Amino acid sequence: MISRKMKLASATIGASAVVAMGTLTAVLSDDSSSATYVSDPGTEMTLGETSTLEKAATEIPTSVAVPEVTAEVPDGFGP
Repeated sequence: MISRKMKLASATIGASAVVAMGTLTAVLSDDSSSATYVSDPGTEMTLGETSTLEKAATEIPTSVAVPEVTAEVPDGFGP
């Protein structure tokens, strides 16, 4: 009998907690549907610098990889 009452009390507390979390989420969410103005609507729009495109190189420069440090091969690992 006591365990049945305990289960009912636990279920009631859990359901209340879920309802409270949902209510707090709805109240505290910042869902403003109004438009947001970043700048004053009366100011003029400014444009940035104009960039020019250069023709791409026809051949890609390649480099040769040279190790900076050389090591001796241990016995049994090479010719």
